[in-house]
Amino acid sequence: MTGTTWVLVDGENIDATLGSSILGRRPQPDERPRWDRVLSFIAGRWNQDAQGLFFLNASTNLPMPFIQALLALGYQPIPLSGETDEKVVDIAIQRTLRALRDRGGDVVLVSHDGDFVDDVGALLDGRRVGVMGFAEFRNAAFSELPGIQFFDLEYDVHAFDTPLPRVRVIPIDEFDPTQFLR
Repeated sequence: MTGTTWVLVDGENIDATLGSSILGRRPQPDERPRWDRVLSFIAGRWNQDAQGLFFLNASTNLPMPFIQALLALGYQPIPLSGETDEKVVDIAIQRTLRALRDRGGDVVLVSHDGDFVDDVGALLDGRRVGVMGFAEFRNAAFSELPGIQFFDLEYDVHAFDTPLPRVRVIPIDEFDPTQFLR
């Protein structure tokens, strides 16, 4: 393997989407993504090392068990703090995306947030760039970026141990009626 893929995880965005939009409640530990699968998936897909940066808001507390788990999975946790009106995770991810313009490596953003569209678009300079999350919640503006690749956390990455209660549009070539005849 040669090169590096930088995987930037917007933990707040994924957790909020999973909880409020998919499950309708706070996710249980066994309903959360298996973050090691994200790094393994992208390393295998793009045939190079994947370096995970996991951004989290630690303004009110530092979730040490979760941080220790991230470290064990090969992520660099980035706990952030700021004023209550500051979107510290968004600010840090935007700064990181901008810093990556001057560095080599491919980039995958794990978020649905449209606040990152311009900075992600600026990275489309010949390197591979991807956005990962839940396809139906991804900001539509990402689709207007030429050359970007999309990865679904559940269907492509298989980051969950059990199926999520999602409704998705099924391309007819993928339709399997036996999935609905149970």
